[in-house]
Amino acid sequence: MSNTPPKQGPYRPPNSPTTPRYSGIRTFMRLPYVTDLEGIDLAIVGVPFDTGATYRVGARFGPSAIRDESFLLKPYNPALKVNIFDACSSVDYGDLPCMPGYLPEAHKLIQDSAAHVFASGATPIFLGGDHSVSLPLLRAAAAKFGPLALVHFDSHNDLHQGYFGGKDTHGTPFRRALEEGLIDATRSSQIGIRGSLYDANVEREAAEAGFRVFTAPEMHQHGLAWVLEEVRARTGNSLAYLTFDIDFADPAFAPGTGTPVIGGFSGAQCLELVRGLAGLNFVGYDLVEVLPAHDPAGTTSLLAAGIVYEFMSLAALQRSASKG
Repeated sequence: MSNTPPKQGPYRPPNSPTTPRYSGIRTFMRLPYVTDLEGIDLAIVGVPFDTGATYRVGARFGPSAIRDESFLLKPYNPALKVNIFDACSSVDYGDLPCMPGYLPEAHKLIQDSAAHVFASGATPIFLGGDHSVSLPLLRAAAAKFGPLALVHFDSHNDLHQGYFGGKDTHGTPFRRALEEGLIDATRSSQIGIRGSLYDANVEREAAEAGFRVFTAPEMHQHGLAWVLEEVRARTGNSLAYLTFDIDFADPAFAPGTGTPVIGGFSGAQCLELVRGLAGLNFVGYDLVEVLPAHDPAGTTSLLAAGIVYEFMSLAALQRSASKG
């Protein structure tokens, strides 16, 4: 039996004033669960994989937790003046296939499945999963679009050569992406980097690779408007991919993550930064490292759902501009 309902025009969530928001299956914002992406503008896609984690594990349950906290979100974004579902036929595509415990094999599955999503023409928003999943997602995106500008929100630069003799963990995806030519470092930014390091060489890695690094201390000193101006100028008109590790937020706002680092950013600041990227040419987005087991009140998942909503709003503005 197909999971795809018959086509009835653009897809959108049910009308909440007439159907309770707590009812129905757990899709993002109660969007239709649809796996046929013909004619779809925007797809929410889970990537429930966390074998790349090196400390706390459990981010495989992130996609379902984010979906659970998305039910209170509404179609119109007053900050960006856009009704998402007027601009985008939108669906929840469900989860990509994964193989827990088998990282190379799982990454290949993720890459192949994500390639199908990109090939459809829909703009995907991926829900992780640990940050290692960004590598196969970027492989799929770059196969279609070529090397991309990376806009990377995180407390870590994830540029390590490897851990424990292996090359692939949630701390290495952008080192591999650089080596494989998936991203253009000269157009890329790493935002919110902070915390203690193994040695001084780690601090130099990103700059030596060509990234523009915005550390949390300098962001707190100079302000968000300065960061946004710099990031927008660096990205320019390039096709870009946005990746957001939830540990960019301070643990006071996002305790449920694998490697929390103090000195981060509030929920309001997270939203302001994402909204400030409106007009850039994003081909895809991911949000990663939500770990529900350390998030008993759902605070982290709620923030993550709100950030994903802002991604959707950016995609809706982009679709509107392209159709106009």
